[in-house]
Amino acid sequence: MSNKILKGKRGIIFGALNDQSIAWKVAERAYEEGAHFVLTNAPIAMRMGEINKLAESTNSTVIPADATNLEDIDNLMLKSLDVLGGKFDFILHSIGMSINVRKGRDYTDENYDFTMKGLDVSALSFHKVMQSAMKHDAINEWGSIVALTYIAAQRVFPDYNDMADNKSYLESVARSFGYHYGMAKKVRVNTISQSPTLTTAGSGVKGFHEFINYSEAMSPLGNAPALACADYCISLFSDLTRYVTMQNLFHDGGFSNTGVTKEVISKFSD
Repeated sequence: MSNKILKGKRGIIFGALNDQSIAWKVAERAYEEGAHFVLTNAPIAMRMGEINKLAESTNSTVIPADATNLEDIDNLMLKSLDVLGGKFDFILHSIGMSINVRKGRDYTDENYDFTMKGLDVSALSFHKVMQSAMKHDAINEWGSIVALTYIAAQRVFPDYNDMADNKSYLESVARSFGYHYGMAKKVRVNTISQSPTLTTAGSGVKGFHEFINYSEAMSPLGNAPALACADYCISLFSDLTRYVTMQNLFHDGGFSNTGVTKEVISKFSD
C-alpha cells in the first residue's frame, strides 16, 4: 500500500544487484511512494546483476560508480544533481564485501590486503559518499542518509569474520559524520541493523542458512524480511522521522534484546 510519503523527494540508491537485494526492494518501495532517484553500483557488480531492469521498472537512471573511488563518487554526485534536477533528499548505502569470507580465510588468519579492500568497500566508502555529498552541497536540509549494518558489529558471530569489523567502523562513521552533517545542514545519518537476510552477499557467509533458522527461533517476531527492511528505510527517508539521527536502529524482530527463547531452550531439553 502506498501513501506517497516520498512524493517529490529525490535520492541515490547504492547496491541494488538483483531482486534479492534489500536495495532493490528499497528502490521499488521508494518508487511506489513517489520518489525519483538514481541507481548506482560498481561496474563489475552491474555486469553481474540486473540493475537496468530495475531502472526501467522504476523510471530511474543508472550511473555506474565505484564507491571506493573518489573521482567516481564526485562524478556520481554531479551527474545525479543534473539528472534529478537539483539537490536530493536521501541516500541508501547498501554495500558490503569481504574477500576473506569469499576466500575462506579464517578471522585469525586474515589476508590483510583482503581486509583493507573489504573495509574500503564496506565502510570507508560510506564516509567517502557523505564527504562528497557535503562538498557538493548535494543534499537538502532535513535530508536522510541510511546505511545497512548487522548486529555482529556489537556481538561475536564467528563466521561473519572481518565483516563484523567493517560494520563496527560503518556505525562509527554514521555517528561521527551524522554529528557534523546535522550541525552543518540538518542532514540525518542512521544505520539499520537488519535481521540476517537471504541476499547474494549474505548467503556467502559460512553456516548462513543454519544461522537464519537460529535467528528465527531467537526473535519474538521472527526474522524481518527484506521488504519490511525496505519499508523501514522508506520511513527514515520520509519527513516522519526528521529528528532521528546518529542512531543504530535494530530491525530484527526483537533478536537484539532477547537472551534466549523457550524454543531454543527446548532444543537442549532431555
